[in-house]
Amino acid sequence: MKLGKSELKENTAIQISGSKSISNRLLILESLFSNIRIGNLSNSQDTQLLKKALSDNTETVDIHHAGTAMRFLTSYYSIMDGKTTVLTGSKRMKERPIGYLVNALRDLGAEIEYLENEGFPPLKITGKKIFKTSVEVPAHISSQFITSLLLIAGKLDNGLEIHLTGEITSRSYIEMTLDILTKAGIQNSFTGNTIKVEPFTGDRSAIAYEVESDWSSASYFYSFAALGRKTVHLKSFYRESTQGDSAIAAIYKEFFGINTTFTEEEHKITLEPVLDFTFPEKIVLDMNNCPDIAQTLCVTAAALQIPFEISGLGTLRVKETDRLLALYNELKKLGAETEITDSTIASLGFNEPQEDISIRTYQDHRMAMSFAPFCLVQELNIEDEEVVEKSYPAFWTDLNSLLTE
Repeated sequence: MKLGKSELKENTAIQISGSKSISNRLLILESLFSNIRIGNLSNSQDTQLLKKALSDNTETVDIHHAGTAMRFLTSYYSIMDGKTTVLTGSKRMKERPIGYLVNALRDLGAEIEYLENEGFPPLKITGKKIFKTSVEVPAHISSQFITSLLLIAGKLDNGLEIHLTGEITSRSYIEMTLDILTKAGIQNSFTGNTIKVEPFTGDRSAIAYEVESDWSSASYFYSFAALGRKTVHLKSFYRESTQGDSAIAAIYKEFFGINTTFTEEEHKITLEPVLDFTFPEKIVLDMNNCPDIAQTLCVTAAALQIPFEISGLGTLRVKETDRLLALYNELKKLGAETEITDSTIASLGFNEPQEDISIRTYQDHRMAMSFAPFCLVQELNIEDEEVVEKSYPAFWTDLNSLLTE
């Protein structure tokens, strides 16, 4: 995708599809309890793959690159008594660890085998009834592992108690899951490092759930507003969001002077740049609770040549690609020299951008979309642009309506 040097149009309005994170959680609950009616479902490839898998009666289920589907379905198929499922995915998916989740499910009594490499997909899952009520899980692992267990907990005869050991990663995503469970009529509590979910015994009447639009998708437009200094309107978002990535509003207000105004009756947010905003000398931020928007922030900071030091990014190493390494490589093309550790990225200095910039995406949708706003600074090419289908299929169409060359 060739993006010429562009300018931002004033007052463009964009409707963003439902949150992938919320949609995927609701699809599992809908399949387990049959009492949820979902509105504004995400049109992302990940969500469509999960929806297809849940209606698939064949023994082998291939979820391709959909990491959320892999994690959620591992627990889901574990409690499908009498059903055997081979759960597999792409080459990259077979390199993404799933051992912590499998260990927790085995501790509960699930029957799961590794078909190739220990600790990694593909998995052979023999569904059975689970009677144990308590499990211990390291708190630093992906929140999706914990959410995977929480989504099946209400279906277990005796519920489930999860004891998290150590420092909790991405707590906001866990709290989002618990909020969804509550709205679905499944009682739960989160006290200290212990999460308790009661077995579902509530009303089986239908519950309508309108999915809020995706805040991580909104993050790219915050970047455009920060670099282009024009007003952008986005739908459908709520002031009291449970999505951890809604932190983007506070982050971009503090560091880039982008105010967010909510219009409640329209479920609209307006991103409005502050005139004559004084940018900070340095951005120092722990993004442990919102790591998925770190790439967007790093590109924005690099484009404005604001030094940054971002921590809490350990989970980025095992996403669609090693996102920290990918950022290290691609930010160089924008003129930003960085250093990375297992959980941090920090700028070392800024040079002139390359003349001909071509951004590798590493089969990672967020690499494509987070680097796109740099077209307000300089012409660039985004390789394998179709990767955006994973979370935001309409991204390039929406972007075209936002820009003028």
